[in-house]
Amino acid sequence: MSTDEKTPPREYRMTELAEAAGITVRTLRYYRERKLIPPPRRAGRIAWYDGRHLARLRTIAALLERGHTLGGIAELIAAFEGGRDVAELLGLGDPFAAPWSRETLVRLSPEELVDHFSGEATAENLAASLDIGYLAVDGEELVHVSRRLLDVSRKLVREGVPLPVMLAAGREIRAHADALAATFASLFRQHVLTDVPPGAAEGEPPSPEDVDRMARTLDRLRPVAHTVVEAEVALAMDRRIRAELRAWLGD
Repeated sequence: MSTDEKTPPREYRMTELAEAAGITVRTLRYYRERKLIPPPRRAGRIAWYDGRHLARLRTIAALLERGHTLGGIAELIAAFEGGRDVAELLGLGDPFAAPWSRETLVRLSPEELVDHFSGEATAENLAASLDIGYLAVDGEELVHVSRRLLDVSRKLVREGVPLPVMLAAGREIRAHADALAATFASLFRQHVLTDVPPGAAEGEPPSPEDVDRMARTLDRLRPVAHTVVEAEVALAMDRRIRAELRAWLGD
């Protein structure tokens, strides 16, 4: 076989999968009935399982070790499977989807996410994180859109902020951030990106040169937006903290 040919993924019969996962066939059947694992591929009367099923069984075992019940695991899996994938979240395939941010994606297994947030890693919180857009699904993994936001979330939870409260605050902050982005986008569109590419009025796609020119212009504007937002938020925090401290001390 040539070196560029891919080895087909391994498949398992039920007994082989149970042995590889370290569980009994009876337990495997129970998990399948509870829809904790995806349906197998059928070939006549034979059910074939693959690496995805083995990874799911190992995840279930790890979550059970961390104190989750099967009911809680089923809810987590349902939220996990209902999440948006990475391509949808990041808008991949759009020629203008070059990221404005410099955030680093973080890949997490479900059990690693549980380790990060302990008892706060519930199906409701997972669904909220997926809905807001902090998390996306990539195969059997979760992807957090920002290492910085993930680290801050963990710190706030350790400081005593309940994860649902933090997610609600994150949703509110996201709305304000979207409004700020709309202000900057309107400013740039009206006063900087004023050269409309030829053919745009007829719905023709811009040329690679036009896309490159606009991308370079936006890249120059990136630090401007960051500086304005950082400065305004810092000044606002100064004003708010002074006012709150006076109120706290007065009480």
